[in-house]
Amino acid sequence: MRRVLADSAFLRVYVLLALALLLTFGLALLGVAMVDQVRREHHREQLAEVPMRLLAQRLEVLPAGTHADWLEAQARRLDLTPSVLPLETLTLGYFSRLRLERGKVLVQERREQGWRLQKLLPDGERLLQVDLASLSEQQLRGLTELLGEWLAEAESGERRSRLDQVAGSGVPMTLGDAPPEGLDAYQLGRLVDGEVVIRLFPGRWSMAMYLALPGGGEASWLTIGPVEAFDPVPGSLQLLVALILLAVLGATIYLLIRGIEARMARLELAATRIAAGRLDTRVKVESGDFLGRLGMAFNGMAAQVQQLLRAQQDMIRAVSHELRTPVARIRFAVQMVEDMTDDPAVRRQLEGIDGDIEELDGLVDEILTYARLGSDAVNGREMEAGLVECRAMAERVIAALAPLHGQLAITLADGPEVEALAEPRYLQRALQNLVANACRHARSRVVIRLGSEPRLVRIDVEDDGPGVPAGERQAIFKPFARLDDSRTRRSGGYGLGLSIVQKVMSWHGGSVGVDDSPELGGARFTLLLPQRPEGTATTPA
Repeated sequence: MRRVLADSAFLRVYVLLALALLLTFGLALLGVAMVDQVRREHHREQLAEVPMRLLAQRLEVLPAGTHADWLEAQARRLDLTPSVLPLETLTLGYFSRLRLERGKVLVQERREQGWRLQKLLPDGERLLQVDLASLSEQQLRGLTELLGEWLAEAESGERRSRLDQVAGSGVPMTLGDAPPEGLDAYQLGRLVDGEVVIRLFPGRWSMAMYLALPGGGEASWLTIGPVEAFDPVPGSLQLLVALILLAVLGATIYLLIRGIEARMARLELAATRIAAGRLDTRVKVESGDFLGRLGMAFNGMAAQVQQLLRAQQDMIRAVSHELRTPVARIRFAVQMVEDMTDDPAVRRQLEGIDGDIEELDGLVDEILTYARLGSDAVNGREMEAGLVECRAMAERVIAALAPLHGQLAITLADGPEVEALAEPRYLQRALQNLVANACRHARSRVVIRLGSEPRLVRIDVEDDGPGVPAGERQAIFKPFARLDDSRTRRSGGYGLGLSIVQKVMSWHGGSVGVDDSPELGGARFTLLLPQRPEGTATTPA
């Protein structure tokens, strides 16, 4: 299983997400349970605070010799087991002792035996301990009567101060001058007779106890409660826990996915650089999992492609160079034969051979140019770009080609000066190839148009020839591609001119396309050259 997880990045992510989900839910449930437990213990302590204070106050005013008899009487009356123990005889923790010293009540759950309540007596040396099996109506009535008896011992003006001595934050207690509201006549009658009346509030899950103190007059109606039932977890707390859970899950998933995303982004960047011609680009392999194996396969592919292209370019360049030697010998032999004869028929044949040699020389030059561009791309050579004045470049191209095509009108359309950041020699070669191609197919006119946008330079070459069929507009940029099978001088060319144009534009990060000329009706070749800040190196394609 460990080997499977080590070799599979996505499986590892799924497993980690599942574990994170289980861990987060476990922590959330544990947190809710802990909060619920703390609230439950706090609620119990609040409920036990009033009766324990009352018993402690009663013990404090009684003589020490009567404590045992009084506690025994209260045990029968309240159905519980009270006792007073020396503090040093008990084994208590630090925090338990600290809570007792601060006047708090300790509540311990004793499983099937009920609860044990503990409170430190005012002398600080003895502990009041009460064991009870459950909370019953007898205890509620007995504690209410015990409190009423203690209050009745005081004058009307002192009763509220006595009540404040035993009052707690969890159990409201009040002394009123009038009977409590909300009781019917029967309940009021029972109160007047000195009975304890317990009232339930089902909708609120709470109850209240009422008692009329003897003597009447001011502060003679005792109300205890309403005592609220324990609410396990409020909705606001559940919502908070859910939000925290979602936040933790979101952060966990983000941290897990971010690493994979970063590695995929690096792989994408490497693929983009290779597509742009930087075949020397490699990705960093960090592990042996799926992404690591993908990176190794990617690097192997890039190395193999670079090696194959380098071998191909080296072979083309070597063959082209080797062709120059026999071509030069043939040219020398033709010149010797031409010098040795005056026969017009032989001279005509020699002139034809000389033209073929010129054509072969041109083909070798085209092949070498194409191979040089490909070799620069394969070897990752940076292009040395400079600022090119496009109108001056177009005029140089027209001046070079116009004498060769006297029957055509090669013109440059009017317009503003256009500057491009490019390699001057190769950009001019691309434009010259397009114009030469247009001259081979034009009937009478070839027009060059220049345009400039904030981040783009556009150069159009239009002719009034037959145009390029829509189905052949992608194929004509392939090496040695032609629209027909002829190799005569009428159609001319070697099938490499447009391929060189595409190589040059790709090296510049631009593109070349062809469509119909809206003005001349023939073909319109378009060079699109993106502009970069000066000094930025361009990656060969």
